[in-house]
Amino acid sequence: MLSQNLHDRILRLIGLGSISSSQVIQNLWSGYGQILRINLEGSEYPSTIVKHVNPPSISNHPRGWNSDISHLRKLRSYQIELNWYKNFSSKCNDSCTVPSLISAEQSDNDFLIILQDMDAYGFPARLTNINQKAFNACLSWLANFHATFLNTPIDGLWESGCYWHLETRPQELEALDDLALKKAASAIDLELKASPFQTLVHGDAKLANFCFSEDSRKVAAVDFQYIGKGCGIKDLAYFVGSCLNEEQCESQEQDILDYYFCELRKATQKTHPQINCDDLEQDWRRLYPYAWADFHRFLKGWSPGHWKINSYSERICREVIKDLEQSL
Repeated sequence: MLSQNLHDRILRLIGLGSISSSQVIQNLWSGYGQILRINLEGSEYPSTIVKHVNPPSISNHPRGWNSDISHLRKLRSYQIELNWYKNFSSKCNDSCTVPSLISAEQSDNDFLIILQDMDAYGFPARLTNINQKAFNACLSWLANFHATFLNTPIDGLWESGCYWHLETRPQELEALDDLALKKAASAIDLELKASPFQTLVHGDAKLANFCFSEDSRKVAAVDFQYIGKGCGIKDLAYFVGSCLNEEQCESQEQDILDYYFCELRKATQKTHPQINCDDLEQDWRRLYPYAWADFHRFLKGWSPGHWKINSYSERICREVIKDLEQSL
């Protein structure tokens, strides 16, 4: 049930129409608010998605990471998401579909971000187990997104995209008991930042943040709290790890990279014909294991028993650490 205050604010921001019903789609992480679907009558929008960020007075992180660092990172992430929708999202076309911003409001206590409901625009499906068509659609979305924003100034976004980046995760690094990986963390981060091909990374490109058409051939992405500057291959590694098990990651690695880079090459030739695609592919292919190790570093410090910690990830990390030692 919407409070009268929230009901009135939403209608004021949307303009014409009345609210016929509302439902909670999900609660935001650590009790920071809700995502709502608002059904409308007499409006140009049959429904909208409202992200209502209303931080708690006492943080309640599900894994116990309650701190000023965590709180401030979350608050900044919502401001950055609003900046993304206001100033960058309109550059996305049908090859990397995202919701359009309808309206937004920020007060001292909360954020209201009102977006297109992707269900009403041909993307009603959510997947917990991915099929090949959907997987390829996501790889294509990532490639086109990365190509679109190559060499884009990142004013108002994260200087380092992705929610696990090293600068904002000192507690998790301190908790990491893999001493070799802990020692290599900064060098891994620097390798990724040293890539001459920087773009915008989604920053949380997991399966749950993609909306699919009924036939799984088309996809749109949501949730841009951790969008910022980075090497696009970080999104790819994270996405693959979000929906494939370790045997699939191992056996399909080459096919995944080949498909992604084929899509990236086609998109880059359209959006940035001056960029040498051979150099881009060579650089990001080399950095794929570094991107994998970068997330693995965060995961082992944040949740040492997590299901994503597996023999494939461990092998990748050992190879990256060895590579770094040999380059000294």
